[in-house]
Amino acid sequence: MIKKTIPSELSQAEFLTVFGGVFEKSNWIAEAFFDLGMDSKYDNANNLHNAMVKIFRASSNQKKLKVLLAHPDLAGKLAQRGELTEESQNEQKSAGLNQLTSNEFAEFQNLNTRYMNKHGFPFIIAVKGLTKLEILSEFRKRVNNSNEAEFYEACLQVERIAYIRIRDIID
Repeated sequence: MIKKTIPSELSQAEFLTVFGGVFEKSNWIAEAFFDLGMDSKYDNANNLHNAMVKIFRASSNQKKLKVLLAHPDLAGKLAQRGELTEESQNEQKSAGLNQLTSNEFAEFQNLNTRYMNKHGFPFIIAVKGLTKLEILSEFRKRVNNSNEAEFYEACLQVERIAYIRIRDIID
């Protein structure tokens, strides 16, 4: 039987090991949350996520940008070299991004470059539950958004990814 993860029963070191990566390579959010005080009301995914999102949202745009920049390109070089975090690898694999045709791969590369050049951070979307075609469709639309709109959307997607990861850990 798999032991359920109960956040309030974890030491700070354990909490950071388990939840430090829910915001991609940005364990400062989990650390700041833990420092505010952990109790049993954060033992469910919704409450824990809401508390961590408050920290993310209260941070400066520069800190948010660092979180965005920590995310890998979809089907990018890190994926090819096997250098994604375990969470990102599993998420991209679940959407079929590890099984792209050569044309799909070329389009992802083109969109990744265009998006990064225009917005200054990688395209971010919560891929869990989406197909590669749905992701490509959204990518094609969002690459043309304004920088302000895309920064906002990317932050929402980061929050969505964090929720999925927290829910997967707790539930």
